[in-house]
Amino acid sequence: MTEVQLIQRLKDGDQSVARTLYDSHVDRVFRICYRFAGEYDLAQDFAQETFVRAFTKIDTFRGDAAFGTWIVAIATTVSLNGLRKVKRFRTRETPLDDQMTGGSRVSGVEPDLREDLYRAIDRLPERSRAVFVLHDVEGYTHREIGEILGIKTGTSKCQLFRARSRLRDDLAVHAGEWAS
Repeated sequence: MTEVQLIQRLKDGDQSVARTLYDSHVDRVFRICYRFAGEYDLAQDFAQETFVRAFTKIDTFRGDAAFGTWIVAIATTVSLNGLRKVKRFRTRETPLDDQMTGGSRVSGVEPDLREDLYRAIDRLPERSRAVFVLHDVEGYTHREIGEILGIKTGTSKCQLFRARSRLRDDLAVHAGEWAS
């Protein structure tokens, strides 16, 4: 049975085909969610929410793009919205270690490059981060990113250029490490 037929059966109310669609797309959806979330449990939540939304709104799928592109667009939206909620929640929390030490950090310790990279990616504007993750990490083309995010191909290229530029600036302190 083709994917188009599976989708039509799901639209017709046959919930038994949902598992087949889920199985064929769960790895890609989870990978996208994980790239945005950076945490396994949070990525699982985002992936689950993606499929819940996709299957409850399957009637809105017109077939203009591939089902995989449509569900990645949902995963991206769910992840970005979920991260906003998590960020708001976490900014209200005071880490116990900071509270116990009066907020002082040990000076003179160079943070790991990986941690700096993750922080720099997290600081990117939302659209730039989405384009960067989809293009440079997941390997989508600018045309596919345009379909996923609802933007023009040129906008995707511009956002990627800006993201890379900001990351270069943010990670310039590590340039000496790479020269050796």
